[in-house]
Amino acid sequence: MDTQEALDRAIAAWLARAHPAPDRARAEWAVQGVALLPLGDRFAAVRMPAAVVHAAVASCDPDQVAASLGEMLGGSIIYDQRVAGGTYYALIQGHTGLVWAYDDIATCLGHGTYLGVPRLDQQQPPGTYWVIPPRYEGDLCAPRSIIPLVELGRSRLASCAEA
Repeated sequence: MDTQEALDRAIAAWLARAHPAPDRARAEWAVQGVALLPLGDRFAAVRMPAAVVHAAVASCDPDQVAASLGEMLGGSIIYDQRVAGGTYYALIQGHTGLVWAYDDIATCLGHGTYLGVPRLDQQQPPGTYWVIPPRYEGDLCAPRSIIPLVELGRSRLASCAEA
């Protein structure tokens, strides 16, 4: 087994352990390509509408958006195009939802919520896929990096609405 394969297995195991029955998460990935994982303990997620993200990075091009999000957020990000308009999910530490103050534009999802998390190799459409896959166990975005992104996106959308 090469180093990347071993790393991918470790990352997948880390993600699967978010589920109370990790084998079930692995089975869901094998059958459906996406596992429903509970949020709040191992990690939480900030749900960001595509319109806000695209306004913040000034692009709708998937490659440009991925590059910008990688630079700005530096952690794992999922995209779900099945939701109307598309939605990005930045994975963050589980306790962040306790102090998150931006639910009006980017909702923090934690305890009591499940997130569809794609297999690590799902990095392209269709469906739910990784825009920025985890590079190591615990590869999460810092909430302090998400705040300027959502504030910029909100500001740009508001100025477009006023014009």
